[in-house]
Amino acid sequence: MTGPRLIVCMGVSGCGKSTVARAIADSLGVRFLEGDDFHGAKNRARMASGRPLTDAMREAWIDRIIAALRDMTARGEDGVLACSALRRAHRQRLRAAGLATQFLFLDGDRDLLDAWLRGRDGHFMPASLLDSQFETLESPLGEADVTRIPLDADWNGPLERALAAARGFLADEPPPAGARGR
Repeated sequence: MTGPRLIVCMGVSGCGKSTVARAIADSLGVRFLEGDDFHGAKNRARMASGRPLTDAMREAWIDRIIAALRDMTARGEDGVLACSALRRAHRQRLRAAGLATQFLFLDGDRDLLDAWLRGRDGHFMPASLLDSQFETLESPLGEADVTRIPLDADWNGPLERALAAARGFLADEPPPAGARGR
């Protein structure tokens, strides 16, 4: 595979997208992009008040992410993006940004993620929006460039699986057996 590559750590709020994406970027020495940094002030305020975004409100956010990805493409940089990418249409737009793309779907159950959300400090997204995140999620399972990373209370296993999948993608290796789109 030639040209710049993108790994997208995706999933609902609280699944560890930023933590995993930063760990991958640091481990592999590639650029890290935080999807939350591309939200406008109005979107952040709305979510902080406990109101979910509409699809229309997400469009400018995705546009800003795409612009950053196109800049990466122009510079020939590989990168890791922490981005919910809950809608198929958003994943399609990320795929079309000009980078070979691999999605790592951080997939955890509601109770586990609720506990993680309630235990984190300093984030604008309240735990009360978790149900709306699950309602918005259009499952990426079955999409060819998606590797499912199952989450459990032991954070080390999922983190190691995500790092292995990212290393394999950047090295042009197939994903581990049973991980693709499941």
